[in-house]
Amino acid sequence: MLSLYEAAHLRLHGEEVLDEAISFTITHLRHSLMEIGHTSPHLSEKVMWALNRPVHKTIPMLESRHYISIYPKEDSHNKTLLKLAELDFNLLQALHQKELNSIARWWKNLDFARKFPYARDRVIELYFWILAMYFEPEYIHVREFVTKSVTMISIIDDTYDVHGTYEEIKLFTQAIKRWDISAKDSLPDYMQLIYEAILDVYDEIEEHNAKEGRSYRAHYAKETMKEAVQAYFDEASWFYDEYIPTLEDYMSIMDVSCAYPFIIKTSFLGVGEIATKEVFDWAFDKPKIIKATSAIGRIMNDIVSHKFEQKRGHAASSVECYMKQHGVQEEEAYKMLRQKIEDAWKDINQELLKSTFVPTVLLGPILNLNRVSEFIYRDDDCYTKAHKIKDDLALLLVHPVSTLHQDVQP
Repeated sequence: MLSLYEAAHLRLHGEEVLDEAISFTITHLRHSLMEIGHTSPHLSEKVMWALNRPVHKTIPMLESRHYISIYPKEDSHNKTLLKLAELDFNLLQALHQKELNSIARWWKNLDFARKFPYARDRVIELYFWILAMYFEPEYIHVREFVTKSVTMISIIDDTYDVHGTYEEIKLFTQAIKRWDISAKDSLPDYMQLIYEAILDVYDEIEEHNAKEGRSYRAHYAKETMKEAVQAYFDEASWFYDEYIPTLEDYMSIMDVSCAYPFIIKTSFLGVGEIATKEVFDWAFDKPKIIKATSAIGRIMNDIVSHKFEQKRGHAASSVECYMKQHGVQEEEAYKMLRQKIEDAWKDINQELLKSTFVPTVLLGPILNLNRVSEFIYRDDDCYTKAHKIKDDLALLLVHPVSTLHQDVQP
């Protein structure tokens, strides 16, 4: 039954039997937990973990970290295999610690946490976000480039949401479109610091790609940032105009302002020759797998954070848009939006099965990005309330694996 439960998460549109299998297995696994606990505590532990984090929706490194800790309880476990898995994890962790140390120094030297106290200081969490997508050793440049870029996006997001005036964010949007250091002179002093930092990060990315003979990527990198900033401005304009759009109009902007297309396209800048010009053109053409990824991230975020954001003053979320458009109460909106999340997962499963144009090694990280959404936004906004995931981050970035003594448990 546990295997059926896990397999059913790969369901596609029209597979009603697997839809029913999800509900059936969840109900019976939950009812069986007490009985299983008496006869097989190890199996009970596996079931509880799976009900909370099904494999298909779980960040691979967190799943590996957990499985290494419970594998010794299997009667048939292989000690040599276990030791190799432990060594592999710890070597990767040491590499990631070194990378994070370098990025943290870069962030500290910018001193943005002090200069912009209104913004969320989340460089560690953002590195984890990208690490969850690309954990392999060969993707060191991806993790560095995207973490630095997305910290800039996070600062811009918070500036547009809670600090900048309408005229200030309008000037900043225009400056990003110009993409010229002289454009900073039109900006308020605090925005000049952000603008300079963005151009410095992208100069670094451009220099790296030029050395590898891929200078054409500079255009895609800048266009990705321009696209994201314009979406933030459009979102802010709705707030200032007190406009609540239809859900469809909302998603047309939020597909971009959720930052997921930005993360995906920026990550392609560091993966080497496999990300061809055609791949970048595909990504900019808003393929279904990227739109579905944006929908999952945006709607999950909205469901857990919209009440807080409305209190502090924020543009309408998908929840408010759906409630107004369909004349329903909050709980009904939640129900229908959660169904849209499940439909988006089916879109992703379908795209992973049928896609032949884009290499699988580039689609896998997109799947992982959806797994990050499930982890960050399942029960709360754990990007804003980052303390809620500190133990999981410590498992990946602080505590080495050791099956020779009592392991740290999530």
